[in-house]
Amino acid sequence: MDADHAPTDVVDPRGPGADPAQREKVVAEQALAVAAAWSPPGAPESWWLTAATLTAVARDDVLRGLAASIPPDRVPALLVAAALARRAAQRPDSAFARYFPRPGGPQPADDGGFPAAAATFAREERDALAQLCAGHRYQMNEVARCLDVLPVLGAIAARDGRPLALVDLGTGAGLALHLDRYSYRYRLAGGAELTCGDPGASVQLDCAVHGVVPDVPQQVPPILARVGVDVESHDLADPDTFGWLAACIPPEAGAVTRFAAAAAIARSDGARAVRGDLIDVLEDAVAGMPEEATVCLLDTYVHVFLPPAQLARFDALLERMSRVRPIEWISVDPLVPLGPDADSTVQGLAVPDGWVEHNRAGGVFGVIGHVSLRDGRRTGRIVGRAHPSAAWLEWLPAR
Repeated sequence: MDADHAPTDVVDPRGPGADPAQREKVVAEQALAVAAAWSPPGAPESWWLTAATLTAVARDDVLRGLAASIPPDRVPALLVAAALARRAAQRPDSAFARYFPRPGGPQPADDGGFPAAAATFAREERDALAQLCAGHRYQMNEVARCLDVLPVLGAIAARDGRPLALVDLGTGAGLALHLDRYSYRYRLAGGAELTCGDPGASVQLDCAVHGVVPDVPQQVPPILARVGVDVESHDLADPDTFGWLAACIPPEAGAVTRFAAAAAIARSDGARAVRGDLIDVLEDAVAGMPEEATVCLLDTYVHVFLPPAQLARFDALLERMSRVRPIEWISVDPLVPLGPDADSTVQGLAVPDGWVEHNRAGGVFGVIGHVSLRDGRRTGRIVGRAHPSAAWLEWLPAR
């Protein structure tokens, strides 16, 4: 989830007539909605801390007040949660820090003391937390979302018989650009599995599959070129940058471990990055891609933060670009506008029955859409939806 491109059409709790109580009410509702999305009833126990941290932001007076003071376009609830994780890492001797998992380690148990520890920590570290929030934006680099896009990439490669050229929009740390270095496991109902990639890879990604079984390729399609686009560069070799990006990961043992492993690959392998607003620089980035490759734009939790006018500009840009060469756009974004009033997809694709109601009930999820553009004409469909950190994947039948 990338907050560098943020919506202007969400409710602004700082708007005219919004008093402090109203601002706090809005951010509390947002925090609880995100907590419900990541850790719904029946979720693995390892997700308890993610829900507990966001619940603390909603219910603790100090944390809720801090979140309410942050402009809404900076995703206040998640920004405060990330600040808590970052400050805990900076204070490893604190009672609060012991609740947070470390890469490769287990998920610390819920002993019932987290709310009190969070409240104490918030009061002790109030100024440091405010400083962290003032100096950073929330940007989650969830490498597990590669599970959501791999079946689509496999279908594109099988159809075209050509290598792929990846363009990762809002790339952040660039983890998705190295998706051919990861191992994938899709757990099906009844205990069967589909696998792809090197089983000995340092990054192990897996998810539970609901609904139709996706067509997972036997091998990751060959990638001929790759480039990331972002308004802000992220140097993983810089300890402060790495520490902040690590803090934006949900405090769940698996998520923390896979981020550390994927970040190590990104540091060692590297990939070309283009800095700038994606609408301004995308055309030049694609122009440098090999002609013999199929251009695939990857967008995971980026376009959800574009306001309608920017989405329209992006659509017009892709239409123009597709008159030069074919374009494939894979999106994993929540319904928009972000929040309980969401009723549309960022790609303008029809929303399946029941999904709007599910989202309204607090079950925010990523909609997986695939749009192909040829000579200014576009076709596309929603292929599935997924947990925000790819803990589960629901695939839809092909039409």
